[in-house]
Amino acid sequence: MSAEWKLNPKTTALVLIDLQNAILGRETSPYTASEVVERSHAMAEAFRSKGALVVYVRVPLSDFLSLPTDEPVILPKDLPAAASEIAEAAAMQSGDLLISKRHWGAFAQTPLESELRSRGIATVVLAGIATNMGVESTLRQGTGLGFAFVTVEDACSTFSPEMQNFAFKAIFPRLSHVRTTQQVLEAIA
Repeated sequence: MSAEWKLNPKTTALVLIDLQNAILGRETSPYTASEVVERSHAMAEAFRSKGALVVYVRVPLSDFLSLPTDEPVILPKDLPAAASEIAEAAAMQSGDLLISKRHWGAFAQTPLESELRSRGIATVVLAGIATNMGVESTLRQGTGLGFAFVTVEDACSTFSPEMQNFAFKAIFPRLSHVRTTQQVLEAIA
């Protein structure tokens, strides 16, 4: 990584995946959900202070797209609406953009691409839960649309250290720059 590596707040957005009540209640590894939220919050504050766009993505669990798969997602029928809301600890602000998705990736059948393009965004800094599901799906979809990505390793987490390691060693370096929260904070400063 170059010592000159910087993020332009006019053309960079922070996109935070699934920091919602139901997801944050799950056990994650190698980082706890609270660690991911804390680091995401620090980046969001830094981005806002520079006038950069902050985007929160959530999935309304009562409207999750059911597809024919070998291991379908089976959600309880009686999930409270609050399960789909961005967690208070994630500290979403009134000027932030909220995107609702129906499946794993944040670009499929949502206004995310048009919202980013209309603001001149070329680079997306990506973090959230779960690394191998919502984060990876968003990364794959977004690179296919021509966006540059920075994936924040210590602000993502999943369900085992092995899953995290595979994503950040074998997949993400081929689709994005991989950085830490501290590196992102220094680059946006």
